[in-house]
Amino acid sequence: MKNTGMNFRHLYYFWVVAKEGGVTRAAERLGLAIQTISTQISQLEQAIGKSLFMQQGRGLQLTEAGRLALAYADQIFLLGEQLQEALGEADSGRTRLTVGISDSLPKLTAFRLLEATLHLATPVRLVCYEDQFEALLADLALHKLDVVLTDRPVRSGTTLRVFSHMLFESDTIVVGTPALAGAYAQGFPDKLNGAPFLLPTRNNALRGRIDEWFELHNVRPDVVGEFEDNALLNTFGRRGAGLFFAPAALATDLADQFGAVLAGHVPQVREHVYAISNERKIKHPAVEAILSSVHQGVFSTP
Repeated sequence: MKNTGMNFRHLYYFWVVAKEGGVTRAAERLGLAIQTISTQISQLEQAIGKSLFMQQGRGLQLTEAGRLALAYADQIFLLGEQLQEALGEADSGRTRLTVGISDSLPKLTAFRLLEATLHLATPVRLVCYEDQFEALLADLALHKLDVVLTDRPVRSGTTLRVFSHMLFESDTIVVGTPALAGAYAQGFPDKLNGAPFLLPTRNNALRGRIDEWFELHNVRPDVVGEFEDNALLNTFGRRGAGLFFAPAALATDLADQFGAVLAGHVPQVREHVYAISNERKIKHPAVEAILSSVHQGVFSTP
C-alpha cells in the first residue's frame, strides 16, 4: 500500500478551516499566520493528490474530495477528544461507558439495565446517545460507542464486525390509564375491536409481532398514533390517548411513572432486548455488571 505521508497536523488545520469557513478565521482561532495555514493545507493537498477547497467569490468551498475528507476528519478528531477525556478519567479512577440506545427501546428498560452500573466499586461515568438502530451500529463500528442497547439483533450477512448478545426477553402486556384499561379489561382481547391504540412504527421490531397478534385474534384496532420514539408513545399513553404494549417485566414501573394499569396479558408477543458490541465476549466491566444484573433477575416478571 502506498504511503501518502499524510501529516495529521495538516489535516487538523484543514478541519479547522472547513469548520470556521475560511483561512482568516481559522488563523485567528489557531493563533497562526494566514500564510502558515495556507501553506500547510497546500502540503496536505500535495500529499493526498486532491484539491480540498476551491475558490468561490471571496470565500472557499469544499470540493467533493474536501467533503469526504471532512467527514473522516470529524470522526478522527471526535475520537481524539474522547481519548483525552478517557485518559483524564483514567487518572480519576472513574470508568467511562458510552452507550447507544435505540430510539425504539423502552426508556424504562434502558434505565433498568444501566442502573446496575451505578453500584459498582469503581465509579462509572455514563455517556448515553439515542439514535436510530443503523446509525448507532455505524458509530459502534467506528468505536465511538462501547455498546448499543436495542430491541433487535444485527442482521446476518452484515459487513460490520459487531456481535449481538441477547440480554432477556419478556412477555408483553397491554396497558393504559385506569379508565381506558378498565373499559377493555373485561373479555380481553375479544372486546378490543375499535379500541384506541398507540403503536410503534412499522420499522420497529415489535410492530410485526403486534400486527400478527391482532390478525390472530381478528382485532381491528383504532390506531390513534404511531411512534418511532417509545418515550413519546408512553407520554401519549399517560394522557389517555390510547392503549399501548409494554414489557410485562416493567408493569410496576409503568404504574409508578405513567399511571398505566393492566388491560390484559399478551404472552404471544415477546419483547427482546440485545446488547450489541464489537467483541464476541464482552469485557467492559460496566457492561458485565449489566449482564450480571439480568442474570440475577432484574427483569423478572412481577
